[in-house]
Amino acid sequence: MTARLSSSGTPRTPGPAELCSQVLDLVGDRAEAQVTASRSRPALTRFANSFIHQNVGEAGVSVNLKLARPAGGAGGSHVAAASTTRADADGLAALVEGALAAAALRPVDPDWPGLAPPAPVPDVDHYDAATEEASPDERAHRVRAFVDAGPGLRAAGYCDTDGGTTAFANSAGQQAERRSTRATIDGIHQTDDSAGSGHATGARLADLDAGGVGAAAADRALRSSAAADIEPGEYEVVLEPECVATILIFLAFYGFNAKQVIEGQSGIRLGEAQFDPAVSIWDDATDPAALGLPFDADGTPKRHVDLVREGVSAALAHDRRTARKMGTESTGHAMAESDGYGPIPSNLFLGPADASFGAGTSDLIASTGRGLLVTTFNYCRILDPKTQVVTGLTRNGTFLIEDGKVRGGVKNLRFTQSFIDALAPGNVLGISREARFADSEFGSGLVHCPAVRLGSWRFTGGAKG
Repeated sequence: MTARLSSSGTPRTPGPAELCSQVLDLVGDRAEAQVTASRSRPALTRFANSFIHQNVGEAGVSVNLKLARPAGGAGGSHVAAASTTRADADGLAALVEGALAAAALRPVDPDWPGLAPPAPVPDVDHYDAATEEASPDERAHRVRAFVDAGPGLRAAGYCDTDGGTTAFANSAGQQAERRSTRATIDGIHQTDDSAGSGHATGARLADLDAGGVGAAAADRALRSSAAADIEPGEYEVVLEPECVATILIFLAFYGFNAKQVIEGQSGIRLGEAQFDPAVSIWDDATDPAALGLPFDADGTPKRHVDLVREGVSAALAHDRRTARKMGTESTGHAMAESDGYGPIPSNLFLGPADASFGAGTSDLIASTGRGLLVTTFNYCRILDPKTQVVTGLTRNGTFLIEDGKVRGGVKNLRFTQSFIDALAPGNVLGISREARFADSEFGSGLVHCPAVRLGSWRFTGGAKG
C-alpha cells in the first residue's frame, strides 16, 4: 500500500470510507469482514470551584474490524474483532493480520449471523460544522454563562463537543457514510449544604442555553439548602427528565434488549398492556431531534421502532445475531459490544403526552397534592432484571410538594422500585409536553424525554441505607 501525499507533499491520512476499502482489500477472500472507520474531534472543558481547570482535545482516526473465518464442515465461523488508531499502511496491515490470527484461535461461533446485505441508509445528517470545530474559547463562553447564573455559589461541571465522519463497509457490499456532532453542558451549583444540577445536550453547541442550564442548577441548589428529613415510604412523585431518562435506558438495556429476552432475563411480554395507555416509547435515529448515525455497528440501516405503543409492549431491539435466533430482522441496534451485551436502543423517545396532562412540569407539580419532586437519580443498580426492580438514590435537588407547590428541600432518599411498575397502567398521572435530551445513568444524548407524574414511587431509606 502506497502512502498518498497531500498538496503540501506530506502523507495524507485517508478518509473513513477509503480506510474501510483498504482494510477490506487487505482481508481479501481470507474471511468475511466488516469495517467501521471514524474521524472525530472530541474536546472537553472542565470546571470546578467556578474556574476552568482543564481543557483537552484531540483529532484522530479509529478503525474497527470484525471478521469471520468459516469453520468448514462444523458449521459456524471463527469470529474475532480488533481495532486500531493507526491509519498508515503498517497499522492497517497489523490490524488485519492480528484479527486473522485471533480468529484462528477462537472457538467456533455457531450463532454468527453473517454480514448485513446491501441496503440504503437513511439520508440523515445530525451534524453541525461549527460544533465539530468548536474552540476552547467557545466552550469557555458556555462555562462562563453557567457559572454567572449562580452568583455567590460554587460551580462545577463540563462542556464538551464531538463531531466527525463515520464510514462502514463489509465484504458483502454494504456501504454507508454519515457525519454527526454532539455538544453538552452539564454541571452543578453548590451552597455549603446543598447542590443543584443542570444539563443540556444537542447536535449544535449554539443551541445550548448554558445560562438557562446554570440558572436551573442554581435555583435547585438554593431551594434545597437546609433540607429536611422525611420518612421513607410510598410517595406520589414528579420526576424530571434525568430521572425519566434513567428509567428508559434501564428498560432498553434490561427489557427491550432481545438478548435479554432470549436468555430469559427480560420482563417484557410483547402484545401485553404492561404500561399505562398514556405511555409510548420509541427509538428513532432518523428523527430530526435525534443524535448520532442512521446505521448500526453491523451496517444495518436504522429506522423508527415502536417499543411501547399506547401502553402495549410492541417490539424488541435486535441486532443480526438476535434476529437470526428469533427468526426476524435486525432493527439496527447493534453496538460494538452487542455480541456480549445485546442490542441496545440509544435514540429513545417518550411520548406523546395527552393534552389533558398539561403544558409543562409546573402543571404536573400544581396537580400534586402531596408528593416529591425529584431532579436526578444516582448510582442506580438493577436488582432483578425480570421485574426491573432497581435501587438508587436521589441527588442534586429533591423537594417536598404540598397542595401543588414546592415547599422545600428534603434530604436524599434511597428508592427500591420496579421501573415497569412505575409506568404501569393507572400509575402515570401526567406527562409533560416539554421534552429534551436528558442525562441518564448510562450517559447523555441517549434519551429525549419529558417530566412525568407518577402515582406511587417506593422510597426505602435515607442516603445511608
